[in-house]
Amino acid sequence: MIWLTPDEWAIVSLSLKVSGVAVLATLPVAYGLAWLLARRRFPGRIVLDALVHLPLVVPPVVTGWLLLILFGRSGPVGNWLEAQFGLTLVFRWTGAALAAAVMALPLMVRAMRLSIEAVDRKLVEAARSLGAGPWRAFWTITLPLSVPGIAAGAMLGFARSLGEFGATITFASNIAGETRTLPLAIYSGLQLPGAEAQVARLSIISIVLSIAALIVSELLVRRSGGSRAHVL
Repeated sequence: MIWLTPDEWAIVSLSLKVSGVAVLATLPVAYGLAWLLARRRFPGRIVLDALVHLPLVVPPVVTGWLLLILFGRSGPVGNWLEAQFGLTLVFRWTGAALAAAVMALPLMVRAMRLSIEAVDRKLVEAARSLGAGPWRAFWTITLPLSVPGIAAGAMLGFARSLGEFGATITFASNIAGETRTLPLAIYSGLQLPGAEAQVARLSIISIVLSIAALIVSELLVRRSGGSRAHVL
């Protein structure tokens, strides 16, 4: 059993809170984008697809820098949030959650999009032919059949959020007790002599949490495939 100090438990707790909030806040946005990309054809669709997946290919530091420009206290969005709601994201745990959410978004959209695309359109068309409107067909056919994919995407996003480093340290900084999540704490420990044991403990915790999230995600994907096969 791995024994953690109170400070290390606080780091783990903060990481779980940041990742959980990031996934919950991103879930409706990710599903909306996934549905739009899977079911609609419109001008600029390729551009939107590229923008959604951009955090996967650009350096995370660039993503953090863009967040700083937009959501910093002098940024257009950040200044508006502070003026209207007194909400400050930069150098706060909420900022770390925002950075994690942006980095997790592409993986969540990808998993959900595949799940939506796997829903047989003939089922939706059959529901429409029986008098169901677009919203009813969505709530009774598309959404229920894509739930395992949604859950799988959420778990992938959670795992990605747990490992987020570059965008977080650029946008929210590395503040003990506020924004220092597991990756940032491991990085900080590597800079200190004699902190090898702490780094090892936090690294093991990070690996265990990530593996658990990935296993759950894979099980949900397999369940999704089984459910579709049973329905069809």
